[in-house]
Amino acid sequence: MNYFPVFFDLTGQRVLVVGAGEVALRKVSLLERSGALITVVAPEVAPELQARAARGSLELKVREFIPADLEGARLVIVATASRAVNRWIAKLADARAIPVNVVDDRVASRFIVPAIIDRDPVLVAISTGGTSPVLARRLRERLEALIPKRFGELALWLRELRNGAISRLRDAQERRRFFETIVDGPASRRFIEGDLSGARRIAQLLLARTSTAPRGAGEVTLVGAGPGDPELLTLKALRALQDADVILYDRLVSEGVLDLARRDAKKICVGKAAGGIGTTQREINELLISHASEGKRVVRLKGGDPFIFGRGGEELEAVARAGIHFSVVPGITAAAGCAAYAGIPLTHRDHAHSVSFVTGHADGDGKEPDWRALAAPGTTAVFYMGLARVEHIVAKLREHGAPADRPAGIVVHGTTARQRVITATLATLAQAAAGANLESPALLIVGDVVALHSSLAWFGAASSESETEADLSQTA
Repeated sequence: MNYFPVFFDLTGQRVLVVGAGEVALRKVSLLERSGALITVVAPEVAPELQARAARGSLELKVREFIPADLEGARLVIVATASRAVNRWIAKLADARAIPVNVVDDRVASRFIVPAIIDRDPVLVAISTGGTSPVLARRLRERLEALIPKRFGELALWLRELRNGAISRLRDAQERRRFFETIVDGPASRRFIEGDLSGARRIAQLLLARTSTAPRGAGEVTLVGAGPGDPELLTLKALRALQDADVILYDRLVSEGVLDLARRDAKKICVGKAAGGIGTTQREINELLISHASEGKRVVRLKGGDPFIFGRGGEELEAVARAGIHFSVVPGITAAAGCAAYAGIPLTHRDHAHSVSFVTGHADGDGKEPDWRALAAPGTTAVFYMGLARVEHIVAKLREHGAPADRPAGIVVHGTTARQRVITATLATLAQAAAGANLESPALLIVGDVVALHSSLAWFGAASSESETEADLSQTA
Protein backbone atom coordinates (compact mmCIF):
# COMPACT_ATOMS: atom_id res chain seq x y z
CA MET A 1 0.00 0.00 0.00
CA ASN A 2 1.86 3.05 -1.30
CA TYR A 3 -0.64 5.54 0.14
CA PHE A 4 -2.37 5.47 3.50
CA PRO A 5 -6.02 6.41 2.96
CA VAL A 6 -7.33 9.16 5.24
CA PHE A 7 -10.15 11.70 5.17
CA PHE A 8 -9.36 15.28 6.26
CA ASP A 9 -11.92 17.30 8.20
CA LEU A 10 -11.37 20.66 6.52
CA THR A 11 -14.39 22.50 7.96
CA GLY A 12 -13.17 25.99 8.79
CA GLN A 13 -9.58 25.09 7.85
CA ARG A 14 -7.52 27.21 5.45
CA VAL A 15 -6.57 25.49 2.20
CA LEU A 16 -4.22 27.16 -0.25
CA VAL A 17 -4.62 26.59 -4.01
CA VAL A 18 -1.78 27.95 -6.15
CA GLY A 19 -2.93 28.35 -9.75
CA ALA A 20 -6.27 29.44 -11.16
CA GLY A 21 -6.86 27.57 -14.40
CA GLU A 22 -9.35 24.81 -15.26
CA VAL A 23 -7.53 22.19 -13.16
CA ALA A 24 -7.51 24.48 -10.12
CA LEU A 25 -11.22 25.15 -10.68
CA ARG A 26 -11.99 21.43 -10.42
CA LYS A 27 -10.06 21.16 -7.15
CA VAL A 28 -11.78 24.25 -5.74
CA SER A 29 -15.19 22.79 -6.60
CA LEU A 30 -14.38 19.72 -4.46
CA LEU A 31 -12.92 21.78 -1.63
CA GLU A 32 -16.00 24.01 -1.42
CA ARG A 33 -18.14 20.97 -0.58
CA SER A 34 -15.82 20.19 2.35
CA GLY A 35 -16.41 23.50 4.17
CA ALA A 36 -12.78 24.59 3.78
CA LEU A 37 -11.69 28.24 3.80
CA ILE A 38 -10.11 28.46 0.35
CA THR A 39 -7.41 30.90 -0.74
CA VAL A 40 -6.45 30.97 -4.42
CA VAL A 41 -3.19 32.62 -5.51
CA ALA A 42 -2.40 33.22 -9.20
CA PRO A 43 -1.43 36.09 -11.50
CA GLU A 44 -4.16 35.10 -13.99
CA VAL A 45 -7.54 33.76 -12.86
CA ALA A 46 -10.27 31.86 -14.71
CA PRO A 47 -13.58 33.80 -14.90
CA GLU A 48 -15.47 31.18 -12.90
CA LEU A 49 -13.02 31.51 -10.02
CA GLN A 50 -13.38 35.30 -10.15
CA ALA A 51 -17.17 34.88 -9.92
CA ARG A 52 -16.85 32.60 -6.90
CA ALA A 53 -14.53 35.09 -5.20
CA ALA A 54 -17.11 37.81 -5.83
CA ARG A 55 -19.76 35.64 -4.16
CA GLY A 56 -17.48 35.27 -1.14
CA SER A 57 -16.95 31.51 -1.40
CA LEU A 58 -13.17 31.90 -1.60
CA GLU A 59 -10.37 34.44 -1.11
CA LEU A 60 -8.55 35.45 -4.27
CA LYS A 61 -5.03 36.94 -4.50
CA VAL A 62 -4.24 37.97 -8.09
CA ARG A 63 -0.45 37.92 -8.02
CA GLU A 64 2.50 35.54 -7.99
CA PHE A 65 2.89 33.11 -5.11
CA ILE A 66 5.14 34.15 -2.21
CA PRO A 67 6.30 31.84 0.63
CA ALA A 68 4.28 33.83 3.16
CA ASP A 69 1.11 32.48 1.47
CA LEU A 70 1.76 29.16 3.23
CA GLU A 71 1.28 30.63 6.68
CA GLY A 72 -1.71 29.10 8.41
CA ALA A 73 -2.48 26.67 5.60
CA ARG A 74 -3.63 23.19 6.64
CA LEU A 75 -3.46 21.78 3.10
CA VAL A 76 -1.87 22.95 -0.18
CA ILE A 77 -2.77 22.15 -3.78
CA VAL A 78 -0.42 23.36 -6.51
CA ALA A 79 -1.64 23.59 -10.11
CA THR A 80 0.47 26.14 -12.01
CA ALA A 81 1.71 25.63 -15.56
CA SER A 82 5.37 25.56 -14.43
CA ARG A 83 6.82 22.26 -13.20
CA ALA A 84 9.75 24.08 -11.59
CA VAL A 85 7.46 26.47 -9.70
CA ASN A 86 5.23 23.59 -8.60
CA ARG A 87 8.16 21.65 -7.15
CA TRP A 88 9.57 24.77 -5.44
CA ILE A 89 6.26 25.37 -3.69
CA ALA A 90 6.03 21.67 -2.77
CA LYS A 91 9.45 21.82 -1.10
CA LEU A 92 8.43 24.90 0.86
CA ALA A 93 5.26 23.15 2.05
CA ASP A 94 7.24 20.03 2.98
CA ALA A 95 9.61 22.12 5.07
CA ARG A 96 6.60 23.43 7.02
CA ALA A 97 5.06 19.92 7.36
CA ILE A 98 1.99 20.96 5.35
CA PRO A 99 0.52 18.17 3.20
CA VAL A 100 0.84 19.16 -0.46
CA ASN A 101 -0.59 17.85 -3.72
CA VAL A 102 1.04 18.83 -7.00
CA VAL A 103 -1.36 18.13 -9.83
CA ASP A 104 0.01 15.50 -12.26
CA ASP A 105 3.25 15.16 -10.30
CA ARG A 106 3.06 12.17 -7.98
CA VAL A 107 6.74 12.38 -6.96
CA ALA A 108 6.42 15.94 -5.67
CA SER A 109 3.10 15.27 -3.87
CA ARG A 110 2.63 14.13 -0.29
CA PHE A 111 -0.99 13.21 -0.90
CA ILE A 112 -3.09 12.50 -3.97
CA VAL A 113 -6.73 13.28 -4.66
CA PRO A 114 -8.76 10.12 -5.42
CA ALA A 115 -11.76 9.61 -7.65
CA ILE A 116 -14.79 10.21 -5.43
CA ILE A 117 -18.33 8.89 -5.12
CA ASP A 118 -20.23 11.39 -3.01
CA ARG A 119 -23.27 10.17 -1.08
CA ASP A 120 -22.77 12.67 1.72
CA PRO A 121 -22.03 11.72 4.47
CA VAL A 122 -20.99 8.46 2.76
CA LEU A 123 -17.87 9.06 0.71
CA VAL A 124 -16.13 6.42 -1.41
CA ALA A 125 -12.60 7.26 -2.55
CA ILE A 126 -10.88 5.28 -5.30
CA SER A 127 -7.18 5.52 -5.98
CA THR A 128 -4.71 3.76 -8.25
CA GLY A 129 -1.78 5.40 -6.47
CA GLY A 130 -1.50 7.94 -9.27
CA THR A 131 -0.69 5.26 -11.85
CA SER A 132 -3.90 5.42 -13.89
CA PRO A 133 -6.52 8.14 -13.40
CA VAL A 134 -8.54 6.60 -16.24
CA LEU A 135 -8.79 3.27 -14.42
CA ALA A 136 -9.85 5.05 -11.21
CA ARG A 137 -12.52 6.90 -13.19
CA ARG A 138 -13.83 3.66 -14.72
CA LEU A 139 -14.04 2.05 -11.28
CA ARG A 140 -15.93 5.07 -9.99
CA GLU A 141 -18.40 4.81 -12.88
CA ARG A 142 -19.10 1.16 -12.07
CA LEU A 143 -19.54 1.80 -8.36
CA GLU A 144 -21.78 4.81 -9.02
CA ALA A 145 -24.27 2.43 -10.63
CA LEU A 146 -24.15 0.04 -7.65
CA ILE A 147 -24.51 2.51 -4.76
CA PRO A 148 -28.06 3.90 -4.40
CA LYS A 149 -28.49 7.67 -4.41
CA ARG A 150 -30.21 7.54 -0.99
CA PHE A 151 -27.21 5.90 0.67
CA GLY A 152 -26.21 9.16 2.35
CA GLU A 153 -29.71 9.62 3.76
CA LEU A 154 -29.58 6.04 5.01
CA ALA A 155 -26.36 6.83 6.88
CA LEU A 156 -27.99 9.85 8.54
CA TRP A 157 -30.96 7.71 9.59
CA LEU A 158 -28.64 5.09 11.08
CA ARG A 159 -27.00 7.88 13.07
CA GLU A 160 -30.44 8.74 14.48
CA LEU A 161 -30.92 5.12 15.50
CA ARG A 162 -27.64 5.09 17.41
CA ASN A 163 -29.01 7.08 20.35
CA GLY A 164 -31.81 4.59 20.98
CA ALA A 165 -29.49 1.64 20.46
CA ILE A 166 -26.87 2.97 22.88
CA SER A 167 -29.43 3.48 25.64
CA ARG A 168 -31.24 0.16 25.21
CA LEU A 169 -28.63 -2.37 24.06
CA ARG A 170 -26.13 -3.71 26.54
CA ASP A 171 -22.77 -3.71 24.81
CA ALA A 172 -20.93 -2.88 21.60
CA GLN A 173 -21.21 -6.41 20.23
CA GLU A 174 -25.00 -6.41 20.64
CA ARG A 175 -25.27 -2.97 19.00
CA ARG A 176 -23.12 -4.06 16.08
CA ARG A 177 -25.33 -7.08 15.44
CA PHE A 178 -28.43 -4.88 15.64
CA PHE A 179 -27.07 -2.51 13.00
CA GLU A 180 -25.88 -5.38 10.81
CA THR A 181 -29.45 -6.70 10.81
CA ILE A 182 -30.75 -3.23 9.93
CA VAL A 183 -28.29 -2.69 7.09
CA ASP A 184 -28.51 -6.22 5.67
CA GLY A 185 -32.26 -6.67 6.10
CA PRO A 186 -35.59 -5.22 4.99
CA ALA A 187 -35.30 -2.01 7.05
CA SER A 188 -32.57 -0.49 4.88
CA ARG A 189 -34.24 -1.79 1.73
CA ARG A 190 -37.50 -0.06 2.70
CA PHE A 191 -35.63 3.17 3.45
CA ILE A 192 -33.79 3.21 0.10
CA GLU A 193 -37.08 2.54 -1.68
CA GLY A 194 -38.56 5.62 0.02
CA ASP A 195 -40.72 3.85 2.63
CA LEU A 196 -39.36 5.68 5.69
CA SER A 197 -42.29 4.79 7.96
CA GLY A 198 -41.94 1.11 7.10
CA ALA A 199 -38.21 1.21 7.77
CA ARG A 200 -38.75 2.90 11.14
CA ARG A 201 -41.40 0.38 12.15
CA ILE A 202 -39.10 -2.56 11.39
CA ALA A 203 -36.19 -0.91 13.24
CA GLN A 204 -38.28 -0.24 16.37
CA LEU A 205 -39.58 -3.81 16.46
CA LEU A 206 -36.07 -5.16 16.06
CA LEU A 207 -34.70 -2.85 18.76
CA ALA A 208 -37.43 -3.90 21.21
CA ARG A 209 -36.88 -7.58 20.51
CA THR A 210 -33.09 -7.29 20.77
CA SER A 211 -33.13 -5.32 24.02
CA THR A 212 -35.35 -7.86 25.82
CA ALA A 213 -33.86 -11.05 24.37
CA PRO A 214 -31.34 -13.14 26.31
CA ARG A 215 -27.74 -12.48 25.46
CA GLY A 216 -27.06 -13.98 22.06
CA ALA A 217 -25.30 -17.30 21.91
CA GLY A 218 -22.14 -17.58 19.90
CA GLU A 219 -21.73 -19.68 16.80
CA VAL A 220 -19.04 -21.39 14.78
CA THR A 221 -18.85 -21.26 11.00
CA LEU A 222 -16.51 -23.65 9.26
CA VAL A 223 -15.31 -21.87 6.12
CA GLY A 224 -13.36 -23.23 3.18
CA ALA A 225 -10.82 -20.64 2.04
CA GLY A 226 -10.10 -22.34 -1.28
CA PRO A 227 -6.64 -23.25 -2.57
CA GLY A 228 -5.03 -19.80 -2.42
CA ASP A 229 -6.41 -17.33 -4.95
CA PRO A 230 -8.64 -14.94 -2.93
CA GLU A 231 -11.01 -14.57 -5.89
CA LEU A 232 -11.99 -18.24 -5.51
CA LEU A 233 -13.60 -17.46 -2.15
CA THR A 234 -17.39 -17.90 -2.25
CA LEU A 235 -19.73 -14.99 -1.55
CA LYS A 236 -21.07 -16.77 1.52
CA ALA A 237 -17.52 -17.25 2.82
CA LEU A 238 -16.82 -13.55 2.30
CA ARG A 239 -19.90 -12.59 4.32
CA ALA A 240 -18.84 -14.93 7.12
CA LEU A 241 -15.37 -13.32 7.23
CA GLN A 242 -16.90 -9.84 7.30
CA ASP A 243 -19.19 -10.76 10.22
CA ALA A 244 -16.68 -12.71 12.32
CA ASP A 245 -15.54 -11.65 15.78
CA VAL A 246 -12.79 -14.28 15.91
CA ILE A 247 -11.04 -16.09 13.04
CA LEU A 248 -8.99 -19.24 13.60
CA TYR A 249 -7.00 -19.89 10.43
CA ASP A 250 -4.57 -22.47 9.08
CA ARG A 251 -1.07 -21.67 7.88
CA LEU A 252 -2.05 -22.43 4.26
CA VAL A 253 -4.70 -19.70 4.19
CA SER A 254 -3.32 -16.94 1.96
CA GLU A 255 -2.77 -13.36 3.09
CA GLY A 256 -5.10 -12.25 0.33
CA VAL A 257 -7.97 -14.19 1.90
CA LEU A 258 -7.22 -12.85 5.39
CA ASP A 259 -7.21 -9.31 3.99
CA LEU A 260 -10.91 -9.77 3.17
CA ALA A 261 -11.82 -10.36 6.81
CA ARG A 262 -13.31 -7.74 9.11
CA ARG A 263 -10.48 -5.42 10.12
CA ASP A 264 -11.12 -5.57 13.87
CA ALA A 265 -11.74 -9.32 14.05
CA LYS A 266 -9.31 -11.22 16.29
CA LYS A 267 -7.17 -13.45 14.06
CA ILE A 268 -5.49 -16.52 15.56
CA CYS A 269 -3.15 -18.75 13.56
CA VAL A 270 -3.68 -22.37 14.54
CA GLY A 271 -1.74 -23.90 11.66
CA LYS A 272 -0.08 -27.27 11.89
CA ALA A 273 2.93 -28.22 9.81
CA ALA A 274 3.83 -31.78 8.97
CA GLY A 275 6.45 -32.93 11.46
CA GLY A 276 6.52 -29.51 13.12
CA ILE A 277 5.22 -27.93 16.31
CA GLY A 278 1.82 -26.32 16.04
CA THR A 279 -1.56 -26.03 17.70
CA THR A 280 -2.95 -29.44 18.55
CA GLN A 281 -6.40 -30.50 17.39
CA ARG A 282 -7.60 -30.58 20.97
CA GLU A 283 -6.41 -26.99 21.52
CA ILE A 284 -8.18 -25.87 18.35
CA ASN A 285 -11.42 -27.47 19.50
CA GLU A 286 -11.11 -25.77 22.88
CA LEU A 287 -10.51 -22.37 21.26
CA LEU A 288 -13.59 -22.75 19.08
CA ILE A 289 -15.76 -23.66 22.04
CA SER A 290 -14.39 -21.05 24.45
CA HIS A 291 -14.79 -18.11 22.05
CA ALA A 292 -18.26 -19.20 20.93
CA SER A 293 -19.28 -19.68 24.57
CA GLU A 294 -18.53 -15.98 25.09
CA GLY A 295 -21.23 -15.12 22.55
CA LYS A 296 -18.83 -14.48 19.69
CA ARG A 297 -19.16 -15.39 16.04
CA VAL A 298 -16.22 -17.64 15.32
CA VAL A 299 -14.98 -18.53 11.85
CA ARG A 300 -12.77 -21.57 11.47
CA LEU A 301 -10.96 -20.81 8.22
CA LYS A 302 -9.36 -23.73 6.41
CA GLY A 303 -7.46 -23.96 3.15
CA GLY A 304 -9.34 -25.70 0.37
CA ASP A 305 -12.53 -27.40 1.55
CA PRO A 306 -12.88 -28.09 5.29
CA PHE A 307 -14.37 -31.55 4.75
CA ILE A 308 -11.61 -32.86 2.47
CA PHE A 309 -8.55 -33.72 4.58
CA GLY A 310 -9.28 -30.68 6.74
CA ARG A 311 -10.48 -32.45 9.90
CA GLY A 312 -13.54 -30.24 9.76
CA GLY A 313 -15.79 -33.11 10.76
CA GLU A 314 -13.85 -33.66 13.98
CA GLU A 315 -14.06 -30.00 14.91
CA LEU A 316 -17.80 -29.82 14.32
CA GLU A 317 -18.31 -32.96 16.40
CA ALA A 318 -16.62 -31.19 19.33
CA VAL A 319 -18.65 -28.02 18.77
CA ALA A 320 -21.90 -29.98 18.54
CA ARG A 321 -21.14 -31.85 21.78
CA ALA A 322 -20.70 -28.46 23.47
CA GLY A 323 -24.19 -27.44 22.32
CA ILE A 324 -22.95 -24.60 20.11
CA HIS A 325 -24.73 -23.67 16.89
CA PHE A 326 -22.61 -24.24 13.79
CA SER A 327 -22.72 -24.01 10.01
CA VAL A 328 -20.45 -24.94 7.11
CA VAL A 329 -19.43 -22.91 4.06
CA PRO A 330 -17.77 -25.25 1.54
CA GLY A 331 -14.71 -24.13 -0.36
CA ILE A 332 -13.08 -25.06 -3.63
CA THR A 333 -10.87 -27.96 -2.70
CA ALA A 334 -7.18 -27.85 -3.60
CA ALA A 335 -7.50 -30.74 -6.07
CA ALA A 336 -10.17 -28.98 -8.14
CA GLY A 337 -8.63 -25.50 -7.97
CA CYS A 338 -4.99 -26.41 -8.55
CA ALA A 339 -5.76 -28.89 -11.32
CA ALA A 340 -7.95 -26.33 -13.09
CA TYR A 341 -5.29 -23.61 -12.92
CA ALA A 342 -2.68 -26.10 -14.16
CA GLY A 343 -4.86 -27.13 -17.11
CA ILE A 344 -5.32 -30.70 -15.86
CA PRO A 345 -8.94 -31.93 -16.06
CA LEU A 346 -9.40 -34.46 -13.28
CA THR A 347 -11.83 -36.43 -15.43
CA HIS A 348 -11.97 -36.61 -19.22
CA ARG A 349 -14.13 -38.71 -21.51
CA ASP A 350 -11.10 -40.06 -23.37
CA HIS A 351 -8.65 -40.38 -20.46
CA ALA A 352 -10.23 -40.73 -17.01
CA HIS A 353 -13.66 -41.93 -15.84
CA SER A 354 -12.98 -41.58 -12.11
CA VAL A 355 -10.94 -39.49 -9.68
CA SER A 356 -9.75 -40.30 -6.16
CA PHE A 357 -8.52 -37.90 -3.47
CA VAL A 358 -5.92 -39.55 -1.26
CA THR A 359 -3.94 -38.33 1.73
CA GLY A 360 -0.28 -38.65 0.89
CA HIS A 361 1.25 -38.53 4.36
CA ALA A 362 1.53 -41.45 6.75
CA ASP A 363 -0.85 -41.44 9.72
CA GLY A 364 1.11 -44.02 11.63
CA ASP A 365 -1.86 -46.38 11.85
CA GLY A 366 -0.57 -48.77 9.21
CA LYS A 367 -3.56 -48.21 6.91
CA GLU A 368 -2.87 -48.00 3.20
CA PRO A 369 -5.14 -46.83 0.39
CA ASP A 370 -6.41 -49.21 -2.26
CA TRP A 371 -3.31 -49.02 -4.43
CA ARG A 372 -4.69 -51.45 -7.01
CA ALA A 373 -7.70 -49.17 -7.61
CA LEU A 374 -5.48 -46.09 -7.76
CA ALA A 375 -3.19 -47.79 -10.30
CA ALA A 376 -6.05 -48.95 -12.53
CA PRO A 377 -6.35 -47.58 -16.09
CA GLY A 378 -8.72 -44.65 -16.60
CA THR A 379 -8.21 -43.35 -13.06
CA THR A 380 -6.91 -40.02 -11.81
CA ALA A 381 -5.33 -40.08 -8.36
CA VAL A 382 -4.73 -36.85 -6.46
CA PHE A 383 -2.45 -37.08 -3.43
CA TYR A 384 -2.67 -34.35 -0.81
CA MET A 385 0.38 -33.68 1.40
CA GLY A 386 2.42 -36.26 -0.47
CA LEU A 387 5.52 -34.30 -1.45
CA ALA A 388 7.74 -35.94 1.17
CA ARG A 389 6.59 -39.44 0.11
CA VAL A 390 6.79 -39.19 -3.67
CA GLU A 391 9.11 -42.19 -3.94
CA HIS A 392 6.83 -44.36 -1.76
CA ILE A 393 3.73 -43.36 -3.73
CA VAL A 394 5.40 -44.08 -7.07
CA ALA A 395 6.69 -47.44 -5.86
CA LYS A 396 3.27 -48.52 -4.61
CA LEU A 397 1.54 -47.52 -7.84
CA ARG A 398 4.14 -49.34 -9.93
CA GLU A 399 3.90 -52.36 -7.66
CA HIS A 400 0.14 -52.57 -8.25
CA GLY A 401 0.21 -52.32 -12.00
CA ALA A 402 0.59 -48.68 -13.02
CA PRO A 403 2.86 -48.46 -16.08
CA ALA A 404 6.15 -46.59 -15.92
CA ASP A 405 5.05 -44.14 -18.63
CA ARG A 406 1.85 -43.06 -16.87
CA PRO A 407 1.85 -39.23 -16.77
CA ALA A 408 2.26 -37.60 -13.37
CA GLY A 409 2.59 -34.04 -12.17
CA ILE A 410 3.15 -31.90 -9.10
CA VAL A 411 1.43 -28.54 -8.61
CA VAL A 412 3.13 -26.29 -6.07
CA HIS A 413 1.47 -23.16 -4.59
CA GLY A 414 -1.47 -23.80 -6.87
CA THR A 415 -3.77 -20.93 -8.01
CA THR A 416 -1.34 -18.29 -6.72
CA ALA A 417 1.27 -16.14 -8.45
CA ARG A 418 3.91 -18.61 -7.18
CA GLN A 419 2.34 -21.61 -8.91
CA ARG A 420 4.72 -24.15 -10.43
CA VAL A 421 3.73 -27.24 -12.39
CA ILE A 422 6.17 -30.14 -12.77
CA THR A 423 5.19 -32.83 -15.29
CA ALA A 424 6.88 -36.18 -15.73
CA THR A 425 6.03 -39.90 -15.73
CA LEU A 426 5.97 -42.35 -12.87
CA ALA A 427 9.41 -43.52 -13.98
CA THR A 428 10.91 -40.03 -13.76
CA LEU A 429 8.71 -38.23 -11.22
CA ALA A 430 10.87 -38.76 -8.13
CA GLN A 431 14.00 -37.55 -9.92
CA ALA A 432 12.15 -34.54 -11.36
CA ALA A 433 10.79 -33.60 -7.94
CA ALA A 434 14.22 -33.87 -6.34
CA GLY A 435 15.76 -31.66 -9.00
CA ALA A 436 13.08 -28.99 -8.81
CA ASN A 437 13.67 -28.00 -5.16
CA LEU A 438 9.94 -28.07 -4.39
CA GLU A 439 8.23 -26.93 -1.21
CA SER A 440 4.77 -27.37 0.26
CA PRO A 441 1.93 -26.85 -0.33
CA ALA A 442 1.98 -29.28 -3.22
CA LEU A 443 -0.42 -31.72 -4.90
CA LEU A 444 0.63 -34.87 -6.73
CA ILE A 445 -1.62 -35.81 -9.66
CA VAL A 446 -1.23 -39.17 -11.41
CA GLY A 447 -3.16 -40.16 -14.53
CA ASP A 448 -3.35 -39.80 -18.29
CA VAL A 449 -5.07 -36.41 -17.87
CA VAL A 450 -1.75 -34.87 -16.76
CA ALA A 451 -0.58 -35.13 -20.37
CA LEU A 452 -3.18 -32.48 -21.28
CA HIS A 453 -1.43 -29.87 -19.13
CA SER A 454 0.72 -28.39 -21.91
CA SER A 455 -2.25 -27.74 -24.20
CA LEU A 456 -4.83 -26.64 -21.61
CA ALA A 457 -2.82 -24.61 -19.07
CA TRP A 458 -4.18 -21.06 -18.98
CA PHE A 459 -2.87 -19.56 -15.77
CA GLY A 460 -0.34 -17.44 -17.66
CA ALA A 461 3.40 -17.63 -18.25
CA ALA A 462 3.95 -14.38 -16.35
CA SER A 463 2.64 -15.83 -13.09
CA SER A 464 3.09 -19.58 -13.39
CA GLU A 465 6.03 -21.81 -14.21
CA SER A 466 5.60 -25.08 -16.09
CA GLU A 467 8.45 -27.57 -16.16
CA THR A 468 8.99 -31.04 -17.54
CA GLU A 469 11.59 -33.57 -16.52
CA ALA A 470 13.54 -32.62 -19.64
CA ASP A 471 13.66 -28.99 -18.54
CA LEU A 472 14.84 -30.00 -15.08
CA SER A 473 17.54 -32.35 -16.40
CA GLN A 474 19.00 -29.48 -18.42
CA THR A 475 19.32 -27.29 -15.34
CA ALA A 476 20.56 -30.00 -12.99
